[in-house]
Amino acid sequence: MRCYLHALLLCMVFAVFSVLYVFNQLPVASSFESQYEDGWTDRRTKKSSGRQPQFGAQDTGHIVRKGGGVPSLFDHQEHDKTREKPASASVQEATRDERIHLAVVACGPRLEETLTMLKSALLFSAKPLHFHIFAEDHLHGSFGESLDLWPSVFQTKFNYTTYPITFPSENAKEWKKLFKPCASQRLFLPLILKDVDSLLYVDTDILFLQPVEEIWSLLSFFNSTHLAAMAPEHEEPRIAWYNRFARHPYYGKTGVNSGVMLMNMTRIREKYFKNDMTSVPLKWVELLMPLLQKYKLNITWGDQDLLNIIFHHNPESLYVFPCQWNYRPDHCIYGSNCLEAEQEGVFILHGNRGVYHDDKQPAFRAVYEAIQKFFLCCCSVFHSLPLHLFQFPLSLLPPFPPLPVL
Repeated sequence: MRCYLHALLLCMVFAVFSVLYVFNQLPVASSFESQYEDGWTDRRTKKSSGRQPQFGAQDTGHIVRKGGGVPSLFDHQEHDKTREKPASASVQEATRDERIHLAVVACGPRLEETLTMLKSALLFSAKPLHFHIFAEDHLHGSFGESLDLWPSVFQTKFNYTTYPITFPSENAKEWKKLFKPCASQRLFLPLILKDVDSLLYVDTDILFLQPVEEIWSLLSFFNSTHLAAMAPEHEEPRIAWYNRFARHPYYGKTGVNSGVMLMNMTRIREKYFKNDMTSVPLKWVELLMPLLQKYKLNITWGDQDLLNIIFHHNPESLYVFPCQWNYRPDHCIYGSNCLEAEQEGVFILHGNRGVYHDDKQPAFRAVYEAIQKFFLCCCSVFHSLPLHLFQFPLSLLPPFPPLPVL
């Protein structure tokens, strides 16, 4: 009964703020409609008029524009099926600096996995979230239908924009097939989301077990040269991949994993990067294609390898956060080798290699299925209970086999 009373009270508060907000925003809305009257819609999806902006055009996914996201920043033709759920009064009243921008790229059979990831972000976080969803055209409708069905009490906590998969036209097929389908889209996010200052990119197989604002707060640890943050690829060199097999430069002793990547995109767009192709530093937009052409026969993990090469030559630009923010099966296959997770718990679970969907890592799969099947209701029980109850229990992992002898 108390749950329903809380829900009723929340609805009344949101209704009052909504009315006040509508009257307050009428002049602003009129101004934006006159400035962006070509192709913009309010509260609903609309296809673009078919005209595609050239590379370098302004991103159209900004929160206040309430319409389609960016159609295509490259000169090849592609349908714009982007959409944005209108912000609620409570979310729009929050300052935009408080909004956490979360990006994901979904191609192929990744719809359900992506929705589960977004649900995990929403369950634990208190701050407003903006989901930037890059997906194949046929997935856009499914994302919209699913997200719009989430209960209204959760709708007030997030906005979302869907975008087409977008690559430079002259090499689009090469980029799209690099490693996994569409994975290299993340490399172009700073060039697409031009109005976004900072962004948290995650793979679809990520599960948040702590509020998103906790990893977002790591931006405050950046010094004047940091522009991105990632976790090490391995903590144990004896089972590390890069130091044993890589045929290209990589960051540090064991490389970094790009499944969770925190970015100051303003700094990425502005920086000139040192490289091994020319003595002249290059901007991000100038760097990517020459880098791919040089190393495409030597890289195994696609865009992650390219990021390792970039930060090998620019180590001062990378902030390295602990493995508990990107906990993967590699951390528990040959013994537990993520000390921070043992001491404080797992904050972000990364179920790479498909472990959410097979029986190789039962603990990973159990956590995934618990969040996947959790029904979003009017009461956010996750916010009323201690967070440590939901930390990933390392004691559930099976016995560890011994490390390989090298």
